[in-house]
Amino acid sequence: MKTKILEFLKKKQDFVSGQAICEQLGVSRTAVWKCINGLREDGYEIESVTRKGYRLLQSPDILTKEELRERISPEQWPGEIHCYPQIDSTNEEAKRQAESGAGDGSLYVADCQTAGRGRRGRTWLSPAGKDIFFSILLRPRMQPQAASMLTLVTALAAAKTVEQYGGEGCQIKWPNDIVLHGKKLCGILTEMSLEMGEISYLVIGVGFNMNRMEFDEEISHMATSLKKETGKQIPRADFLADFLAHFSEEYEKFSREQNLSSVKEEYEKRLVNIDREVLIEKSGKKKVGLARGINEQGELLVCMEDGATEAVCAGEVSVRGLYGYV
Repeated sequence: MKTKILEFLKKKQDFVSGQAICEQLGVSRTAVWKCINGLREDGYEIESVTRKGYRLLQSPDILTKEELRERISPEQWPGEIHCYPQIDSTNEEAKRQAESGAGDGSLYVADCQTAGRGRRGRTWLSPAGKDIFFSILLRPRMQPQAASMLTLVTALAAAKTVEQYGGEGCQIKWPNDIVLHGKKLCGILTEMSLEMGEISYLVIGVGFNMNRMEFDEEISHMATSLKKETGKQIPRADFLADFLAHFSEEYEKFSREQNLSSVKEEYEKRLVNIDREVLIEKSGKKKVGLARGINEQGELLVCMEDGATEAVCAGEVSVRGLYGYV
C-alpha cells in the first residue's frame, strides 16, 4: 500500500486528500495515516494540511521496493524485490532464501553490508547511503559451464549502465571488474550451487561505488566512484532500475545461445586487458602473456612467451596488469 500512496503523491503536484486515497485503495483513514508515517520514517518529506491532505515535498535517495517498483514494473522484472537498510551480505541472503525455495529472478538489495565479499574471498567495504549493493538469484536451465559466463554478461550490463550515466570510456577488467579512468568502480561475484551435477541456483552479487568521495587509504589508489569521476550525484534507484533493464536484455540473449557469441564484440570493445601484458597466477605459479580477447566461452585468450595461445578460465586463476591494478 505504501507503494500506491507514494505513486499518488508523486503524480500530484498539489495536495492529495486523505479521503481520495482511502477511496482509491479501499482502506481506512488510519491505514493511510500509518503508511504516510512509514514513508516519513523512510526519509520522504511529506506535508500535511487539514482539509487539504498530503503533499510530497522531497524524496530521499533510498533503495526501497517502492522506489524500484516505481521505475521497473513486474512485467519488466517479474522477480520479487527485497530491500534491507543493513544486512551481512546480499549474496549470503540470496543463498539463504534460495535454500528456502525463493524463485528465479529474486532481487536482494542493501543500503549497507556488514560482511560484503569480493572475488577470491576479499572484503568488499559497504558503507550506508552512498553506493549500491545487490544480488540476483537465478535458477537457469543450462549446464554449469555455461552459467560461469554470466559474470561476463553482468559486467557488460554494468558497463552499459555506467556509460549511460556519464561514465564515458568505461572499461571491463576481465572477468568481473568495471573500471573508469584506470580505477575500480564496480565488482561482481558469482556463486553457484549444484545438485546432482545440475544447477540448483546461481547468485550474482554486484557492488557499485556511486556517490562516495573518499576511500580508505589502502584502496584509494585503485578505487573510485561514479560521482567522483563525473562530478554528478547519481540517483541510486534510477541507476539500479536501468542496470536491471540492461541485464534483462543481455541475459535473454545469452539464455538463447548459452555462449557469448552475441556479446563477444561489445565485451572486447571495453576490455581493458586487450593487447596488454598480464600476469597470470595459478596454484602459486606465475606466467606472463599478452591478452588477445575472449572466446565464446568467456575465457581470456593469452598469447604466451612461447607463442602458444592459452585459454584462461576465470574461476581458476588471478589475472592482473604488470604495473598496477589494471
